[in-house]
Amino acid sequence: MKKAFSILLLCMLLFGMAALPVSAEEAGWDFSDEYPDAEPTGVTINVYNWGEYIANGTEGSLDINAEFTRRTGIEVNYTTFDSNESLYSKLAGGGANYDVIIPSDYMISKMIEEGMLAELDFSNIPNFQYIDEEFRDPDYDPGSVHSVPYTWGTVGLFYNTDYVTEPVTSWSILWDEQYSGKILMFDNPRDAFAIAQARLGFSLNTTDEGEWEEAAMLLKEQKPLVQAYVMDQIFDKMESGEAWLAPYYSGDAGILVENNDNIEFVIPEEGTNYFVDAMCIPANAEHKTEAELYINFLCDPEIAAANMDYVGYATPESAAKEYLSPEVVENPIFYPDETVLENTEVFVNLPAETSALLDTLWAEVKMGGPGDSLVLVAIILVFLAVYIAIVVWKRRKRRREMG
Repeated sequence: MKKAFSILLLCMLLFGMAALPVSAEEAGWDFSDEYPDAEPTGVTINVYNWGEYIANGTEGSLDINAEFTRRTGIEVNYTTFDSNESLYSKLAGGGANYDVIIPSDYMISKMIEEGMLAELDFSNIPNFQYIDEEFRDPDYDPGSVHSVPYTWGTVGLFYNTDYVTEPVTSWSILWDEQYSGKILMFDNPRDAFAIAQARLGFSLNTTDEGEWEEAAMLLKEQKPLVQAYVMDQIFDKMESGEAWLAPYYSGDAGILVENNDNIEFVIPEEGTNYFVDAMCIPANAEHKTEAELYINFLCDPEIAAANMDYVGYATPESAAKEYLSPEVVENPIFYPDETVLENTEVFVNLPAETSALLDTLWAEVKMGGPGDSLVLVAIILVFLAVYIAIVVWKRRKRRREMG
């Protein structure tokens, strides 16, 4: 009995040791012997990126920013945003000072048109040579003058198989009343509208006012079923089982699917958005050269591989794939085949009038379901009518008292 207990204890100990998080060195991402420590430069660059979007030294990953500082002596002040729109608002407001930002394709196009991005000096970014040809000279940045691709991916649907037992093939399940209160939705207009547009068979870049209004009506119909409009909060809500269905980005399958056997990911049959996030430098950046060195560092194939190994998104560098495990490179979630990609559409920057319409319709969607905006207008009109009636009554009363 004691022998059996000893064997059991040894097995438990070995299992516990195997479960311990590995270090970056054990994971093969330690470069301290290869690159010496640099002297501090006294310069700090401000980097603004999406949440959960860079390796930070946890779970055996390489701390990307710390490694950059170690090699160059340039410090990194790193902060995050949760949508392209919040990034844009922060920069357009004029109160922010960033040296490197990582927006998505359509937002890059918008910022170029408004003169918000600097032209890059590629003599400081020689590792651009590793960016695959298919990601160069994109429609959102002709000639790759203002941006360098960071990651790419698709938008799909996460679902919890403990509660969603039917086959999930369509975006329409996000409108299924049996899952009311367990559905999450994007908290940004472009991604949310894209799902409705795909369901309706419209282009994600339509300029037809009627099609945008029809998509808005569909989102208003969905509103009563939605538990919350979220971005990074999807992780906690899906992992805890608080929510069962949520659209999000394919790269996050690395966090959700691989760590939770009950969560699956699918790209719906109606099609979806294919996106590229890229590194840019704001026109008012104070440390442009250092920012370009940072971009160059992130393009180093080994660094890109170490970064994507943690982040989970697809790399635009074939050279980086050589340092990633075959299981990742061959996984269709991260690198879908051509038949899937043929049924996707990249966002483009919309005309000003369409963007204004989108903002208005999104405000109506968030306000409530169908007709809520009309109800609000009616309430306001009634309030004004009552207010005017009171003012008129008081004036007449005062006149009678004076007379």
